[in-house]
Parts: sequence; structure tokens; C-alpha cells
Amino acid sequence: MRLDSVTFGAALDLRPDRSKGERALNRKPTLFVTAMMVATILVQACSSAASTATPSTAPTSGAPSTAASSPSAPAAPVTLTLWHNYGVEANAKVTEALAKAYMAANPNVTIQLVAQPADNYFALLKAAAISKTGPDLLTMWTGLFALQNQAFLEPLNQYIPVDTLNKFDGVNWCSKNLDVNTGAICVPLDLQYYNGFYNKDLFTKAGITSFPTTWDELYTACDKLKAINVLPFTYGTGLQALNAGFYPYYDLSYMMMMYSVSDWKKLYNGQIAWTDPAIVAQLTKWAALKTKGCTNSDVLANNESVSQFETGKAAMTMEGSWGFQEFSDKLGAKVGVFTPPFSDTSIKGVVEFPGDGFGVTSYSQHKAEAAAFLAWMVTPDAQKIIADGGLIPTVAGTSATQPLATAMLDYAANQGFTRYPMIDNVIQPEVTDVATKVLDAVLAGTMSPQDAAQKIKDALMALPADRRGDTFQ
Repeated sequence: MRLDSVTFGAALDLRPDRSKGERALNRKPTLFVTAMMVATILVQACSSAASTATPSTAPTSGAPSTAASSPSAPAAPVTLTLWHNYGVEANAKVTEALAKAYMAANPNVTIQLVAQPADNYFALLKAAAISKTGPDLLTMWTGLFALQNQAFLEPLNQYIPVDTLNKFDGVNWCSKNLDVNTGAICVPLDLQYYNGFYNKDLFTKAGITSFPTTWDELYTACDKLKAINVLPFTYGTGLQALNAGFYPYYDLSYMMMMYSVSDWKKLYNGQIAWTDPAIVAQLTKWAALKTKGCTNSDVLANNESVSQFETGKAAMTMEGSWGFQEFSDKLGAKVGVFTPPFSDTSIKGVVEFPGDGFGVTSYSQHKAEAAAFLAWMVTPDAQKIIADGGLIPTVAGTSATQPLATAMLDYAANQGFTRYPMIDNVIQPEVTDVATKVLDAVLAGTMSPQDAAQKIKDALMALPADRRGDTFQ
């Protein structure tokens, strides 16, 4: 089946302007966690801890129509299964809280949460789709991940009105052709960032008065931190623990900001080759973080990167918005956020993107009931749960409550930073798979930047011509 597509450049301009702390009307991952035992969690409705407000979408009777009348909670008892790959991060806690609140408001609905391992999550989804033994609801990454998996994702427009879908900021990134009018195939959970975290006290102790804005300034800051016996950067499995090692796209997204947002389409279609000397130079400077002693030596196998940062043994770490609450809880006012200075000159860019959300499987026996849960997510009750869980709401009218979230929102809203998507969500998954392995090896020092760049280019050129054109597929 040939997947739908959309003009690349147009899709990258879908980010609306917004004021600090609030979402505009419209919205990866999120990215997620190490392999864990598959566990089914039956979330019990708890009226004392969850909202009992009735969803704002009015109940209707009978089967959903193609006119997209608002979905309703079922009259008869129904059990829905939701798969996610969030592990124990904030998104998992919010998902559980949303399920509890929805069940409290809809006593006939039971939602079973199943935590799946992250390292083969999409393979599990595809296998379950073939046998039709998977969930009713599922976590789905946005952008090209959603398009590549749309064969088993149910178009939602026949169940949820388009004006309701458009309340999710960035819903186009969850839609066929990246256009909600063509058919949403998931709805965003939260607005996400790739960003760094730093220990303000350690920076002060090292005499660093302003955060670095270039590679050279970063290397200098590293020397100052080493002088006080502090590890400048800690890399490792992190909070999401993807691929049994650090996730290179947190860093690569910022390294590729030497190109404009619209020029990222040239990475997709090959007009800018991954072997371009400018890219190789960026990878070389990135690898120098380790050779210069700015990072831990075991970047691929370090399971203690989070604790190293939280205990003050390391001054900086790369993660994303899923770490806001965790690091705030452990470090309080000591922790700050930053956009990585991975460039020769100061570049004002920030990764701000609806990294993941929830979809309905095309083979679910309860599509309308599952869609009703997604429609309920636009309600004030649901959006408050998302905000209170430390995530950034995607619907206008609910402000982010987490201080670090507000600080990240400020970059684009008030400081004029250019918004970029997550680069792993806008390059072909096959290229992403190869790049993950070789980029890990580059930072570990086991592969040269030139060889890694060539392997990424080879992965792109091995795709059919219609998978590397001017359109998303």
C-alpha cells in the first residue's frame, strides 16, 4: 500500500504562534523507555482522585455517522485496551490519570493500560495488526511515524468533528497527508521539547556567568566544570532509556539547525547529502565532546546518567520535556533548561513539537467508544490533568503549570527562537534506524563521522525514489 504524502515544506510551517504558557487552537518521544516486562494494568476508577465531570461532547445514540457527530460514552459496559511505551515517565502517569478520570465520568467504560517495551514497540504493533490481537487505543508517534503505520490506524474524522480535532495543537502532524481534513489518525497528548538541563549552582561554582552559545564556548565551559571536578555532560540511557543507550536525535536536531526549517526537506529528499562536509564537521565537533573529556566515557552503556545529574556529579544532560517534573522534584530551583549550543555561531532555534499522542486501531471492535475517549481529551478536565502532570497541554485555555515547561515555551513565544520539529519525526524511519546505530558509535568513538555519514546516506538512497521526494510519505 502506498502511503499518503504531503508537501514537506508546507508541513514544516504548521506551527502556530502562541502566547507564553498557553496553547493555540490546533498541536516525538514522545520518545520513550527501555525494554520492560509487558504488564497489564487495570486502572480502577477512583472518584476521590479523579474528575467526575461529564465530557463536553454531548451523548448521541446509535452508530457514529460519517457526518462526524460528537462521540458518546457507551450505554452498555465496554472494556478498552490501551498500549503505551512510556515506562514510568511523566507521560505514563498522565495516561493513567486520564484513564481514571474518564472511567469515573463514564462508569460503563473500563480502560486497561498495557505497558509495552520501547525497543520493539512498533514491531509489536505491526505484528498485532496482522493478527488483529492488539489494543483498541495506542500511543503513536507523530510525523512520519504515524504515516508509516497508518495502515492499522483508524481515521478519526467519522467519529470526532473536525472542529473538535482542530482544538489539538498540531493535529495535522497526526493526520493522513499531514492534513486533518484528509483524516486524523491520532491526536496529540502534549507539546514536547528536546532540550538540555543544567545545574545552576554548579555553573556558578565553576564561574560560568552565561550559558554557552557556540561549540567553542561550550568546550570552554567544560574545562571550567572539570576544574572543579564536575563531569560537564552525562550521557546514557536517561529517563527514556531508548535503544539501551542515549538517544542521538536530541542532539542531532540541534546540530542540523545550521539549516533552516524549510531546508530540512533537503535532508529528506537528498538534495543535501548526509555526507555534506558541513554535516561531517558538525558530527566531528559533537564527537569531540567525549574526546575532550566533556562527557562520561561510557556514553552507550551508562545506566546512571539521571542519578549523576540529580546528585550533582554532572552539570548537564540532554533529555526533553518528559524530564521537567522529575528534575524539578529532585533539584528544585537548581535546575535550568537550555537549547544546546551545537553550532559554530549562535543559532536561536528550539525543538518544539507534538511528539506523540493516541490513536485507535483499524481492527478494534470498539472504535466509536475508543474515539469518544480521544474526543474527551480536549475537555478542560482532561487538559488540567495533563498540565498538573507536568506536561504541556495542547488545547488553548489551559496554561502549563510546570516552571521548566514555561521556561521552554518562552524561547519561541517571547525570545524569538525558531521552532523546529523533532528531526527523527521528519526523516524516513529506515534512515532513522540506521542513523541511530551509527550516531551512537560516533559519540562512543567507535566509528568515524565520515563513515557514519556515508551509512546514513546509503540508507536514504536505498529507498525507492518516491520515498525520497519533496513530499512526506
